[in-house]
Formats: sequence, C-alpha cells, structure tokens
Amino acid sequence: MTTTSSALQPGALLQGALKPAPAWRRKLNRFLGHRGLTLGAAVLLLIVLAAVFAPLLAPHDPFNQDVSARLIPPVWNAQGSWEHILGTDKLGRDYLSRLIYGARVSLMIGIAAALISGLIGTTLGVLAGYFGGRTDAVISYLITTRLAMPVVLVALAMASLVGGSLKVVIILLGLLLWDRFAVVTRSATQQIRDAEFIAAAKAIGASTPYILVREILPNIMGVLIVVVTLEMAHAILLEATLSFLGLGVQPPTPSWGLMVSEGKSYMFFKPWVIVIPGLALAVLVLAINLVGDGIRDINAPDGRN
Repeated sequence: MTTTSSALQPGALLQGALKPAPAWRRKLNRFLGHRGLTLGAAVLLLIVLAAVFAPLLAPHDPFNQDVSARLIPPVWNAQGSWEHILGTDKLGRDYLSRLIYGARVSLMIGIAAALISGLIGTTLGVLAGYFGGRTDAVISYLITTRLAMPVVLVALAMASLVGGSLKVVIILLGLLLWDRFAVVTRSATQQIRDAEFIAAAKAIGASTPYILVREILPNIMGVLIVVVTLEMAHAILLEATLSFLGLGVQPPTPSWGLMVSEGKSYMFFKPWVIVIPGLALAVLVLAINLVGDGIRDINAPDGRN
C-alpha cells in the first residue's frame, strides 16, 4: 500500500502542476504584461481622477478673469510664476485650472457620445446579424447611407443650424458615430448565431429577446469594448474640431479645442497657449487608443502582445 501511494504521488503532483490557471488570472497576467495597455490605463486613470476631483486640484477658478495678469507664461519660462504654473490665457484665466476642468468636458462628451452611438449601433447590428434576410438588408442600407455622409461636414452643418452647445455636441456625435458599432456587432453576431449554445437556448424555449440580451451580447462584449474606446477618442477629436471652429462648446466653458481656438492668434508669439491644450488632447486620445488596443490583444486567442 505504501509503495502504491508513493508511486501515485508524483503523478498527482504533476497533474496539479499542469492544471490550467483560471481565465481571470490569465487575463490579469496578460494585462500586467502588456506595456501599452498598462501605460494607457495609468494615464487615462490619472486624467479621470483629475476630472473627478477638479474642484480640489484646480488652483484657481477657471472662469475668473484678470486682464492685468493676461498671457503670463508658464513657470518654466523666465517670466513665469508659481501662482500660475501653466500661465494664463488672453483674459487672465489660469491655464492649469481650465485644463483640468477641460478634461471633464472631453471625457463627458466622449463617454456620452459613445453610449448613445453604441446603443443605436449595437441594437441595429445585433438585429441585422441575428435575423438576416430583409432585416439585414434594410439595416445594411442604413449603414451604407450613414457611411456615405461625411461626419465632420454633417456635424458642422447641423451645429451651424441648431447652434453650438455642450448638449448639442453630445447629441450630434451620438447620432453620427453609430456606424462602426453596427458593422462590428453585425459581423460578430453572424459568427455566433448558429453556435450550439444558441441552438440549446432555442431548444429549451428561450425567447428571442432573452437570446439577444443574455446569450449574444455577453459573447460580443469584447469587441464591443474595443469599439467603445475607439469611438470615445473619435468623439473627443470631433468635439475639439467643432469647438475650434466655434460651433462646439461655447465660451466660457473650458474645452481643450476651444482653448486652442482662443490661442491661435498668439501661436507665433506665445506658442504655449496652443501647445498645452493640444498636447493634453493628444495624450488623452493616445491613452484611450492604447487601452482599446490592449483590450483587443488580451482577448485575442493567441494572446498577442
């Protein structure tokens, strides 16, 4: 008996050593090992925290004007001051405070526009991919029609007709950026609509809404998250474009695109007035894209890095 136990013990140890790690642990290891994802997530987290705690972090009121202190350079300039670390704008408003509050505007527009467009596009894409036939033909026609419309030109035309504001920008971008959600979710739904777990759900009498919400949506959530990050970055850039042209967020609301627009007259003499908000915008978009690419990589079957 002792010999048999000792002979089985190495096999048991080997079986325990070869036992695969849980799925969540493998994804956590991929996350920690993906430098782009960890960097993007860290930068994005810092920007989100700065936006959430803006009243505590901003050294001055972002709306307070002081013409006697206009266009003070940043602290690293010889004429800079620690009272205004990033200087002031043409109206004497503290640039660091406006930059921090501007993060709120960019994130709010990016998240809200992605949610609205995601709801529209995901609904259309899942319906087209699951039902096929005439439903797919009609929705594919809508997608093609939307793709034929230049987003920037339509947004500019509608904003000029309705008038620019934060609410208008969110609604416009939400109604214009749903096409990528529809295309991706339609393709992903077509790939799994004939899977065995879908057939099993039908066999036990599950309703169509139940299958769409409880079976299909969870299985396409990975690609959906990637599209959300891409459209968030897209919406933030479009908001900056509209605000730069005067048809987006209106003054005195702090917006990074509006800050670039207000400083364009001084770009050759005071270049920091457009470099600082432009750099902040580039860092935010880069961080969101890194997060999206990283999520795609860690969810890939081969776990490419």
